[in-house]
Amino acid sequence: MKRFWSANNFTLTALSMLMAVVIGGVLIIISDATVLAKFGYFTARPSDAFESSWLLVSTAYADLLKGALGDPAVFSAWFSGEATWQQAFAPISETLTYAAPLVFTGLSVALAFRGGLFNIGAQGQAVLGCIAAGVAGFTFGLPIVLNLIVAVVAGVLGGALWGFIPGLLKARTGAHEVITTIMLNYTAGLFLAWLVIQQGIQAPGRSDAISKAVAESAQLPSPGGVLRVHLGIILAVLTTAGVAWLLNRSAFGFEIRAVGANPHAAKTAGISVAKTYVLLMAVAGGLAGFGGATQVLGTAHALTPSVAGNIGFDGLLVALLGRTRPWGTLFAALLFGALRAGGNRMQSFSGISLELVTVLQALIVIFIAAPALVKAIFRLRASRATGLGASLAKG
Repeated sequence: MKRFWSANNFTLTALSMLMAVVIGGVLIIISDATVLAKFGYFTARPSDAFESSWLLVSTAYADLLKGALGDPAVFSAWFSGEATWQQAFAPISETLTYAAPLVFTGLSVALAFRGGLFNIGAQGQAVLGCIAAGVAGFTFGLPIVLNLIVAVVAGVLGGALWGFIPGLLKARTGAHEVITTIMLNYTAGLFLAWLVIQQGIQAPGRSDAISKAVAESAQLPSPGGVLRVHLGIILAVLTTAGVAWLLNRSAFGFEIRAVGANPHAAKTAGISVAKTYVLLMAVAGGLAGFGGATQVLGTAHALTPSVAGNIGFDGLLVALLGRTRPWGTLFAALLFGALRAGGNRMQSFSGISLELVTVLQALIVIFIAAPALVKAIFRLRASRATGLGASLAKG
């Protein structure tokens, strides 16, 4: 118990999520006029306020869990033959669908962090991945499997190119990667908005900004029906294992960690810091581009100005929540996917705004980024193995 109640990563993360849930519950209460009205006569009958508050919050969070993991009533109906297994696993399918691209963009940010770089450009790199994969998906018309492989590779290369540019500028001119990647985010978004209305790209007979549909042979395989989950989540798990191996078992991974810890010492030891920066940003961009390809080939199936959503920016939060570790990033992406999937049901059944999910995500990240605050609130013991300082890039 003494070891558990210390400022280690697991305890800090769990308590950060607990505090976010508690504050979220308070926000749910104060946003409901009916419940607030019962606090008007709190001194006369406090039980009314407490009971209505508990009912509101518990119902909202129950709907959140049902939308993310599944409804026990639907599982019971499936066991009794009154529902299908697809209906029972539809919530988990939505969670995995939302989580898949976040794994890639989170790994992109986390990998750059480990090398001492702050990759804010995962959004732009994901957009380039969407563009390259989407265009390849409806242009070449290759046979099944081959068309999918070409589209995915195109997405990875598109993101790698968009990551290579700030890496080269960092290595050759010393330009800060935060500034260059932010500017490239805008460039990628504006380029996508222009591209989808160009002749040959825009869907025939459409006046709105949407491209041709990705060929079925280039789409990531999916069970279909109410299940939207696709092959992307399996690729995400395999990629996570690959990044973990790259960081911990390969020579390039050692160079990344050495440069991230102390670039001057790494240079003295014979490591080319400039080359490491360029390759690191290219690989990080390729991971984000992979996430963009997953988004357009697995879910959207066409290019629009908002096809990538906020997967790049959410990837930054996922990497931070995962302590910039590959497997931690994967689980953080699953959590964010669960919040998004469950938030849809919570809004539909409980009438709670979907924006509350964004608030919960922000609160979790705030507490994760301020471990000293969590430690002070819960009076945690100091831990020798927290590893907090090693998980963030300098500056």
